[in-house]
Amino acid sequence: MKIYVATLSGYLLAICSLFAQNKPLSPAPKRPVTDTYFGKAVIDNYRWLEDLNNQEVKDWFKTQGDYTNAVLDQIPGRDSLINTFVKYDALMSAQYSGVRRKGNRYFYRKTLPTENVGKIYVRDGKTGTEQLLFDPTTFVKGKTYSVSAYTPSPDGNKIVIGLQEGGGEYSTLRTLDVATKAFGPESITAVFGGNIDWLPDGSGFLYTPDNSADPKDPKAAIDTKARLHRLSSDPQTDPILFSRTKNPDLGIRPEQFPAMYFSDDHTQLYGRLESVDRRLTVWLASPAEVKKPAITWKKLTTPSDSVTAFVKVGSKLYLQSIKGASKGQILVTDADNPNPANATILLAQGQKNITRIVASKDYLFVTLSDGINETIRLYDTRTNTWNDIPLPFTGTAGVEPYDPAHNNDVQVYVMSWNNPVMIYDYTPEDRKLVSSVFYVPVQYPGVADLVVEEVEIPGHDGILVPLSIIYRKGLKRDGSAACLMSGYGAYGMSGTPYFSRRNLALLNKGVVLAETHPRGGSEKGQAWYQAGFKTTKPNTWKDFIASGDYLIKKGYTSPGKLIGMGTSAGGVLIGRAITERPDLFAAAISNVSCSNALRMENSLNGPLNIPEFGTVKDSTECMALYEMDALHHVKEGTKYPAVLCVGGMNDPRVVAWQPGKFAAALQNATSSGKPVLMQVNYDNGHFTEDKKVTFRNFANMYAFALWQAGHPDFQQANAQLNKVTVKK
Repeated sequence: MKIYVATLSGYLLAICSLFAQNKPLSPAPKRPVTDTYFGKAVIDNYRWLEDLNNQEVKDWFKTQGDYTNAVLDQIPGRDSLINTFVKYDALMSAQYSGVRRKGNRYFYRKTLPTENVGKIYVRDGKTGTEQLLFDPTTFVKGKTYSVSAYTPSPDGNKIVIGLQEGGGEYSTLRTLDVATKAFGPESITAVFGGNIDWLPDGSGFLYTPDNSADPKDPKAAIDTKARLHRLSSDPQTDPILFSRTKNPDLGIRPEQFPAMYFSDDHTQLYGRLESVDRRLTVWLASPAEVKKPAITWKKLTTPSDSVTAFVKVGSKLYLQSIKGASKGQILVTDADNPNPANATILLAQGQKNITRIVASKDYLFVTLSDGINETIRLYDTRTNTWNDIPLPFTGTAGVEPYDPAHNNDVQVYVMSWNNPVMIYDYTPEDRKLVSSVFYVPVQYPGVADLVVEEVEIPGHDGILVPLSIIYRKGLKRDGSAACLMSGYGAYGMSGTPYFSRRNLALLNKGVVLAETHPRGGSEKGQAWYQAGFKTTKPNTWKDFIASGDYLIKKGYTSPGKLIGMGTSAGGVLIGRAITERPDLFAAAISNVSCSNALRMENSLNGPLNIPEFGTVKDSTECMALYEMDALHHVKEGTKYPAVLCVGGMNDPRVVAWQPGKFAAALQNATSSGKPVLMQVNYDNGHFTEDKKVTFRNFANMYAFALWQAGHPDFQQANAQLNKVTVKK
């Protein structure tokens, strides 16, 4: 430890010296490793950076991170941007989320403007006296915690809380007595997120831990096991109920994540294989089976059934299906003897996509989308009638039941690019939206001056691609405005409208925001998703490029002002966009990005993602992975835009060496003289709830990009920052 501290101190002094002299960092050493994939030789010069436990690698990331911080700290406007985030956040006196009802008790998370993370509260009745139940900031003196998840018991007398420490994404589960606020003896580690489901009698709960809480451990999520914990028992003795080894006859693959939970009314037990494949694999059993040495499972749905969601209401199961219906349909089948193949069509495929289904005690709620904006229909299972829920404006909408097992009260929310979220209480029998007691109205500056355009632009192959453009009134379409263009295009996740205070801070500075809707999402249904999937993945970044070309052609921005941003799986999009069209962008943000697709299987979360991206073990899928691999498309001597790569050392979803290797390759290859920086977050994972960390993280990204895009608020008068580059 003493040697390590001394080493870091030396590097820190070196960084300060380099920055003071405006000298670039030394390029990362190239240590070629050649892999041959089905006859194709691929050279990986930065394989050595994958060993995050190696001291040299640790020092490389620390050096990169310190150098990047030194640059970012001197960008004018960065700290002002943080202050704007704080100011806008303070306009909402309190933020409520995750409201759940058990009996007459309402549990929820509330965050005040002065708080970096939320606290858990409880009240008797919606308008009862509020009681603080748990404050993560005072849990252990000297340590930083946040609540990843919380689940009250069926009677509301106890609650399981998932605790994350220091920006990590693994949780430790603790049980809390609601009346006494005393913790139980159990402490269960290595649970991703922290979600669990209680036994009907409240005597214990179901959960699935990873094998370790080390985000660098590639085997942490292999052969995981769903377990039962009885209150006050030793977690080390928790029996395994559902796993590949426990159930060898079920054909569970090592990378699939087995989860167990009950129907809302606790009349059925489900065993589900969590996967990125939208088509569910689920078995069902009687809840009484948890007491037996082995559960007798009955098949509910397989991928061939193409069921993407299901809910139980009364004696029926309602299935959201894409089988033969790209935009979705709702099927109904008997809950005790379900048969998706012979299920009755309740709501046939229409012009709109079916995006979500949820249920209350007697009602089914169906969210439908025209590709961007959503509407909600409700179905009364007792009278077999349909009605629409009236919404105050168009945008993203949804329903969250308070206690679906016992009543029909729900929350309805709606938001858009230029309308902050509004939350209502809705009782289906009355069909009235009433402002929720868990909603605080707020007015933000500049919102009334925002303009939203929803257009469709021709893609590279002539296919029309949706594009959302948001800007302030009075925009001159002369190419002078900086534009932040974001995209994702994976897992069938659509870029639905959302309101962001961070986005508002940029909009109020005259920045144009563009949300792309490339193939790989589900804006136009399942076919749109499959058109940006594995071998068709190039459509994703080509749609992104086409969107940028459109914005420039129409004068919203120009190549010297356009910023591209991709996050997580969107790293494929941004990485391949800048390697295919480096001339298109002034700057790019590659945030916790999948940048080395050929090596994703060698990380913790990689095997789980094989159904989405493919595997190197299949010749066709392997070549598709090579095509989407940004690292292996970096070319020496190319004038790349300024790039900020971001990685989290606590990230179990996209390991930090993915963006790290990409940054190293770009630093060695670029001939543009523009900076390529690697921001390393040691207090963050993929994301974090901590507002202080989040505000600084995003302010860093935006300030860097706007500096390079020439926004006047982020320029140094003497231009010395442009000399602090990382180049060969």
